[in-house]
Amino acid sequence: MNGEPVIDVRGLTKRFGDKTVVDHFDLKVPRGSIYGFLGPNGSGKTTTIRMVCGLLKPDEGEGTCLGHDVLHESVKIKSKVGYMTQRFSLYEDLSIRENLEFFSRLYGLDNLRRRVNESIESLGLKGRAGQLAGELSGGWKQRLALAVCMIHNPKLLLLDEPTAGVDPKARRDFWDTIRLYASQGVTTLVSTHYMDEAVQCDRIAYIAYGKKLLDAPTAEIPGRLGLHAFKLDNGDLDKLSSILKGAPGVDILARFGASIHVCGKDRDKLAAAVDRVRDMEGVRIKEIEAGLEEAFIYLMAESDDNFSAEDAA
Repeated sequence: MNGEPVIDVRGLTKRFGDKTVVDHFDLKVPRGSIYGFLGPNGSGKTTTIRMVCGLLKPDEGEGTCLGHDVLHESVKIKSKVGYMTQRFSLYEDLSIRENLEFFSRLYGLDNLRRRVNESIESLGLKGRAGQLAGELSGGWKQRLALAVCMIHNPKLLLLDEPTAGVDPKARRDFWDTIRLYASQGVTTLVSTHYMDEAVQCDRIAYIAYGKKLLDAPTAEIPGRLGLHAFKLDNGDLDKLSSILKGAPGVDILARFGASIHVCGKDRDKLAAAVDRVRDMEGVRIKEIEAGLEEAFIYLMAESDDNFSAEDAA
């Protein structure tokens, strides 16, 4: 691709009726990167992914995906993309092998038997090749869905909430595979709600109700927001929360297991708020660095829901 970005789109906009679901969205994704989409439900993440890969035509905007025009060459884009939806959408009354063979024929692939065997082997499905898809657990269904997405050796992988409903180990195994693909030059665009997945991404775009609020390397996001944070534990957490919630300087307050994290942009005001509870019985207070999860809680709290989430895709 001669150094050109895999995705380079500008001003993508999509409206449904009088609702603007995606509002002048820009995105540039380099080859081999893992790019995350985060944001509240109904923020337009899925709609954006569909426009990028040629499944949905934007009302405004322009750009390219895999070197093809997103407005006029959607068929060429779709042939080079693997798209994994949130819901399992394969044939549950077919076996793993039969599903892979069926989709290989849809793509018009040659050397079908070899491709299917290699796919089964590479994703650890060999011992289950004859099992019906409908009998698989969530993690194995996910693995099969990924195998189908990759059967035609796509250059771009689009994942829409790919690990919803699977256990943490299955998520880790899934991401090990995505990292392997990235090392082979496959670019991945993924929407997710899980923080342990977000940290796997090289870069993250945060989308809220159609607008992109932030686009940065993952490790830099907390620093770019300029958040300060304190951790409080031991003590009466409910009482601590009631005192600190809404106090000057406290922009967000969130429970993290057996502790509370309070964050704000004005460190002096935040520290003064924390001092209110410093002498309470049993409480322990420690200043910490705001992390990725605190950053996204802050962004969600600051986002304006300009239309009902059920109206957005």
